[in-house]
Amino acid sequence: MQKVTVYSTPSCHFCHMAKDYFNEKKVPFTDFDVATDMEKRKEMVAKSGQMGVPVIVIGDEIIVGFNRPAIDKLLGL
Repeated sequence: MQKVTVYSTPSCHFCHMAKDYFNEKKVPFTDFDVATDMEKRKEMVAKSGQMGVPVIVIGDEIIVGFNRPAIDKLLGL
């Protein structure tokens, strides 16, 4: 299983959908709250060029937003 990282905010509906999806599929992930963690926010912007959340990193691939087909493809689900 590839390493999964989610950059999210507590008020983001799509962030909650993504994390719920990973939990449902039993995919372990690390979640960073970029609303309060400024270093992780800078890291997210440096990786994605985006301020929008969620930013999901699977292995070396970056997905901006909750794109279930892209997630499934990268995780082989």
